[in-house]
This record gives sequence, structure tokens and C-alpha cells, in this order.
Amino acid sequence: MKKYPAKKDDISIVLCGAAGQGVQTVEQLLTHAFKHSGYNLFSTKEYMSRVRGGSNSTQLRVSSERVQACLDRIDILFPLNREALRHVGHRITPETIILGEREKLMEPGGGEDISIIDIPLSTIASEIGGAIYVNIIVTGVIAALFAIDKENIIDDLKERFSEGGKTVMTHNIRAIKRGYEIGSDLITSRVVSITIRKDPNVADQIIINGGEAVAMGAIAGGCNFISSYPMTPSTSVLTFLARQSKEFDIIAEQAEDEIAAMNMAIGAWYAGARGMVTTSGGGFALMTEGLSLAGAIESPMVIHLAQRPGPATGLPTRTEQGDLDLALYGGHGEFPRVIFAPGTLEEAFELTAGAFNLADKYQVPVFILTDQYFIDSYYNIPRIDVSDFKIEHHVVRTEKGYKRYALTENGISPRGIPGNGKGLVVVDSDEHDEEGHLTENHDIRVRMVEKRLRKQALLAQEAVLPTLLGKTKGTTMIVCWGSVLAIASEAVKRIGRSDISLIHFSQVYPLHPDAAKMLSKAGRLVIVEGNATSQFSRILKIHAGIDIETKITKYSGLAFSVEELESRLREVL
Repeated sequence: MKKYPAKKDDISIVLCGAAGQGVQTVEQLLTHAFKHSGYNLFSTKEYMSRVRGGSNSTQLRVSSERVQACLDRIDILFPLNREALRHVGHRITPETIILGEREKLMEPGGGEDISIIDIPLSTIASEIGGAIYVNIIVTGVIAALFAIDKENIIDDLKERFSEGGKTVMTHNIRAIKRGYEIGSDLITSRVVSITIRKDPNVADQIIINGGEAVAMGAIAGGCNFISSYPMTPSTSVLTFLARQSKEFDIIAEQAEDEIAAMNMAIGAWYAGARGMVTTSGGGFALMTEGLSLAGAIESPMVIHLAQRPGPATGLPTRTEQGDLDLALYGGHGEFPRVIFAPGTLEEAFELTAGAFNLADKYQVPVFILTDQYFIDSYYNIPRIDVSDFKIEHHVVRTEKGYKRYALTENGISPRGIPGNGKGLVVVDSDEHDEEGHLTENHDIRVRMVEKRLRKQALLAQEAVLPTLLGKTKGTTMIVCWGSVLAIASEAVKRIGRSDISLIHFSQVYPLHPDAAKMLSKAGRLVIVEGNATSQFSRILKIHAGIDIETKITKYSGLAFSVEELESRLREVL
């Protein structure tokens, strides 16, 4: 049997198969197993919009150092069917270790140039109880290759599949043990050699994905109401909060459509709750009338918008940064808003938690803008200290003669809620006077528009400062926002030039007052975005007076890989 060069320090494992073959189960089992064993891990997935068939792949990146970005490189590949080899074939190199069932992977009479470590997965699975156990055998093989404690995997299996019954559990345990034997034999015979340093601190860390980070941030921010209609990739936020609803006293409502979801959340804020919606582009398109209502009645609102490629249904399970314009300009009329775009899981938690206080204080919609790649990516992070997050309420007890829309110097009127005081809390979707009653008085109209817009300047003063990595003056500065951060950081690090810096915007609107000054110090600017028209560069031009000529964009439905972005940066540098 062919012996492969040792794999060291940073190893990319890819599992690929059809929907229904259990690739995601392997990911779920192994992400926690790697973490508990002290390995730094990054995991992400790409999948087709179908329940059965097609080709889906998951990357597990195991490293001696902390990693947060996806690679093209495949060091170890587990293809579960013939189509899998075609699907990821452009990423296979002579150094790629391919493990699988040769008979099911190779075309009859062809493919002899591809070296495969033959594992009779179907035969073994049939002996255990059926083809359904192939993915569990694969889990056992990988666990053995990385010397993960077999009993830890078995304990996790028991926890996850306890409802399947004794027979299913017995078969799962047999499958893990059989896979573990195969992986151990590969290591013992030195066919495969793996060296990864463990970090004892990792075992005490947490491993979460972007959806969980947003949902946990919402809990920290005092969210106690969520109404949404399921839509990939945003649904994980709804399901997480629904699972935690009893423990944290959250009302989680799956509405009949996105229009109802938005209006229910507005009603929740009116009644004194702290509500949010989670949706994707097509769903948010239906919410825009409700968004405008929130703008008119100056209702706080938190909106998680997880981007995917459009127009229309587009690529419903893929990724893109294509909805920035939609978030910025959605809703008819003119009213202030805030748009955050976290680049790390920690930022997703912190910005979402802070979004509720900001929405409450300024009575405006606040967006958390993510995307499928960010939502579905896992990696280990230190435990978050929630003691620093304080829930701030900005509700007044009303008196007789209360004016919901009192004209104030800063544009912020005292917000009351029904039943909290003697005053009457009137809201109206038409233009209204200070008490909230409908009016067509043109002078009042002008004063109300100007009152609402005065808040935008205050919001800019509270904007998050962009994160700068490297020097500013005279450098070639790479500009990015949202989920591109970790990918761009690693790509720049690989290039290894001191005259290159990176600036990341986790708040894309309104911009921090110092943003223009930071950008203007660079000798040259290059922007990286996951959309076709470089939407953020337009914001920088309009709102900061910065015109960026060199643009690197991607809109295939896949995220940038580190190698791809490094190559494209080298082309323009």
C-alpha cells in the first residue's frame, strides 16, 4: 500500500457525498470531538438545495494554531460516492490522501491514476446493520487518525442518538469501533502519518457557528421575543432561540410569512418586549413595508439578515454579500438605521447583544448582516464573559398629556409603553403630530422628518471603529467587511509584506467619523467583497468621499478560499 508524506500542523479534511449520506452528522460528531481533544478546529460546509442527492461537502480544518478560514487544499478526502470525486476534483492533488470504497468511486475501466486507500465501507456497514452506518464508520476512522479518545466519541453518540433505540445505538457503537480499528491500522502501518500539536486550553473553550453566536448575542442583549418564517440560512437563529425559550423566557413564534413576522416583532416592542426577526434576502424583501412602519413610528427593531445569492430564489443554500444595498435602502421613505456586519464569532455575539441597546436607545432598526458561509462555519473560541454586557432599557413612565413624538433637540422622543403610566401611547403609520395623531400639516411633516433624521448623526458618533491590522501610512490597504475578515487576514499573512495592511468594517452604516481619515492615509486601496458590484465601495464613496478603483469581487455562490484570495491579491499588488 502506498505510504503518504506526513501531514503536519494544519490539515484539511473534506467529506463529500450526497444529501442523505450523513456528511453533516460526521461534522457534528467530529467538531466537538476535536475540540474536547484539544485541537484547534475550523469547519464549514457547502451544500445543494435538495433533501436527497446532489453533492455536498464539509471541510474540517485541524491546526496546531487557531484557524478561522476555509482552504482549497485537501489533505484527507472521504468521498462517499462517485460524484463526490468529480465535485471536488479540482481541489485534489497528488498529496491528497483519498480514503473510500474504490469500487464505488472509480468509473469502470478508468481512474487508475488516482490513488485510493480502499476501505470496503458498504460491506462493513452491511455486516453491522445497513448502509446508513457508513458515515459513522468514517467518523471512527478520522477519530483514530487523530488519536481522539474512542470512548468520548461513543459517549457523544449515546447522547445524540439516544432516542433511536437500543438496536440503533448498538450498531452505531459497532460502526465507530470498526472505523477506529481501520484508522488505527493506517497509523500503525505508517500509511498515514499525522502530527498536530494539541493546545490544552482548547478543551475548555466553546465551539459554535455563526448562527449560534448571533442567537447567544440576542439572549445577552435581552431578546425575549422572536418571530420569523424559516428561510435558509437564517433559520438556525430561530431554532436556537426556540430551544432556549423556556430557560430564558423567550417567546419564539414561527409566523405564517415574513410580513406577519416583522409586524409581530414591531408589536412586541410596542408592548415593551425586545424583539427581533431573522431572515434572508427574499424574506426581508417582504419585510420592507414593515421596516418602513418601524421607521415611521420610531420603533426599535433588530433584524438579522443572513445573505444568500439572489435575485429571486437565486442559490438558496449558497453564500454572498449581495444584500448590503437592500439593508441600506430597504423600506420606502427616509429614516435612520444601523447596519453591523460581524467578521468573527465574538463580534457576532457582541454586536448582536449591543444591537438591542442601540435600537432601544435611538428607536431605530438595527441590522446584523451575515451570510451563509458565516452562519454555517464553526470554530473554537474562548468562553465569552457575559458579565460585561448590560441590558439598557430606555422606556419612560408616562404622565397625563404624554407626547410619544415630542420634538426634541436630539430627535429622540421619550418612549412609553401602554399600561406603564397614565399617558396614552399613540402610534400611527401615517405622518403624525407630537401626540401620535394623524396629520397632513406640512410644517409638522417637515419637523417630524428632520426630528427622525437628527438621530443619524448621533448614531455615527456611536459607530464601531474599523479594525486595522498593520500600518496605515503609505501602505497598500486591503478593505473588507463582514465574513471576509478571517480569509483576508490569512491571505495577507501568507503574502508576508510589511507594506500591506488590512482594514475591516464590522459596522458598514453609518460609518465611524474617523473611517475616511484612516483610509486616506493609505498609499493605495484594494477592496474585497463577496458580490458583483462592490456595494460597500459605493458606501465609502458616497459617505466617506473615498473612491476605490481596485476591486476584487466574487459572486459564484461560494466564499473566497484563502489560496484564491491570496492569488488574486498578488495579481493586483
